[in-house]
Amino acid sequence: MIDINLIRTNPDLVRENIRRKFQDRKLPLVDEVLELDARRRALIQEGDALRASRNTLSKQVGELMKKGDRAGAEAIKAQVKANAERLLAIEKEAEEVEAALKKAMMAIPNIIADDVPVGKDDSENVELQRFGECTVPEYEIPYHLDILESLDGIDVDSARRTSGQGFYYLTGDIARLHSAVLTYARDFMIDKGFTYVIPPYLIHGDVVSGVMSFDEMENMMYKIEGEDLYLIGTSEHSMIGRFMGQIIDGAKLPLTLTSYSPCFRKEKGAHGIEERGIYRIHQFEKQEMIVVCRPEESAEWYEKLWSYTVELFRSLDIPVRQLGCCSGDLADLKYKSCDVEAWSPRQKKFFEVGSCSNLTDAQARRLSIRYKDSDGKIKLAHTLNNTVVAPPRMLIAFVENHLQADGSVTIPEVLQPYMGGKKTIVPKN
Repeated sequence: MIDINLIRTNPDLVRENIRRKFQDRKLPLVDEVLELDARRRALIQEGDALRASRNTLSKQVGELMKKGDRAGAEAIKAQVKANAERLLAIEKEAEEVEAALKKAMMAIPNIIADDVPVGKDDSENVELQRFGECTVPEYEIPYHLDILESLDGIDVDSARRTSGQGFYYLTGDIARLHSAVLTYARDFMIDKGFTYVIPPYLIHGDVVSGVMSFDEMENMMYKIEGEDLYLIGTSEHSMIGRFMGQIIDGAKLPLTLTSYSPCFRKEKGAHGIEERGIYRIHQFEKQEMIVVCRPEESAEWYEKLWSYTVELFRSLDIPVRQLGCCSGDLADLKYKSCDVEAWSPRQKKFFEVGSCSNLTDAQARRLSIRYKDSDGKIKLAHTLNNTVVAPPRMLIAFVENHLQADGSVTIPEVLQPYMGGKKTIVPKN
């Protein structure tokens, strides 16, 4: 949510930002906000005037009664009563206006960075850098499910019977590899100075509406029936929610946190054939990075965060690239975002394995996350998040890039201690 003062002072900038995001349907919201804001301020002014007059009128009643002017006193009492009724009406209308204003404000997207490429959707995202050599072996790379099944590492048929589409059982060495990658990623981030956190996996609705847009919530979140609780789609949700309504000691900033959690997503919509298997699923596990910092620090942290994901993947001998997200592909709260994509030698193209975002103060404004600076002033913090690793997609990149001609999968040296010294996973089927 952007600062309402920006809409008051520079509505044309806000409108142009909406156009850059190809959300022209939201242009009327700017005028709606201005009208609601003007009405809200008028109601506040009228209410303050009525409250200020209450004491004055009460004194007048006392003075008139002392003089024996009962008729005059009754007339003033009638005015006091009318004012009180009007004040109640003002307070009720003010609540309605405030709710409508908040709803409109939350639908207006955050101002995006000047260097964000303008484009309608993810097809217009821009490659920024590549890391590692993208090779294609002479032998065939099977579909990732076929590779995992040959290693006796996955059972999707049983999962369909127990849970439906979008679930799976991992078994044997592949299940161990899954855990090894997460544990390695945890230690990788701890070595970067991040504090390890295991957060709650369910959050209240006010946290959900604070961390994402309504459309995102509808398409992603599972709600617990009969309760104000949602299963998290990523640990970012509960990690940022942790600071809701808080005033953080500025001396403790930046807060650099890395969190583990299972993640639950509806994943609504149809997807292409290469997104079958375990590319898009309803339940997975992930290691995340979260930063809460001063505004002047967020640009530098953004660059650090995505580079950590690149460094981790390269330490596992997986080629990756950084892809700048265009304006139309940015969620409403995002100021700037990029994806880290891993090389698929089977598809001969890259696919997303992580996403890094700087939300500036938009998320903090929704959740009232503030800090007290050294000068004693209370200011809004900036929030950032980034995927360290999400093993379902990491497993696809891992087995494709480490598959050998005999069907075995090699384990990079940095991961071998987490695999009990195992250097290779060999086919069973």
